[in-house]
Amino acid sequence: MFSAPHASSNPRARQFAGAYHQVGVQTMVAGASAHGLVALLFDGFMAAVHRAKGAIRQGDTAGKGQAISHAVRIIDEGLKAALDLKAGGKLAADLSDLYAYVCVRLIQANLNSDEAALDECMALVSPLRDAWQAIGNTSNASAQN
Repeated sequence: MFSAPHASSNPRARQFAGAYHQVGVQTMVAGASAHGLVALLFDGFMAAVHRAKGAIRQGDTAGKGQAISHAVRIIDEGLKAALDLKAGGKLAADLSDLYAYVCVRLIQANLNSDEAALDECMALVSPLRDAWQAIGNTSNASAQN
């Protein structure tokens, strides 16, 4: 019956919501294991791509650009930068190539407001995210036994 005003309709509310979210993210990062940090990167990537898709649908060019830039930074400066190409061998090299491709497709999605390219990026990263999560679940179960 009654609803609170939408955060985007009030710049001050949006500012407080952003600050609250930032504190939550900082808290999660501070308490996360190395494995957990990578999981947060995967989750952040997915959230950024979802925001970009929403911005495309709303015609929000600035929001689309910010969300896609965030997704590119997560891939390039987070996931790709964390790879050890010497110790990781072919797997690390293949992941590096995949991450480079995802970044190219994200940039193309930004230039063309292409939701299909964003869907492709999520489809490429989702199996990695799922596998990473499964590894964490297996590690946690082993540690508890």
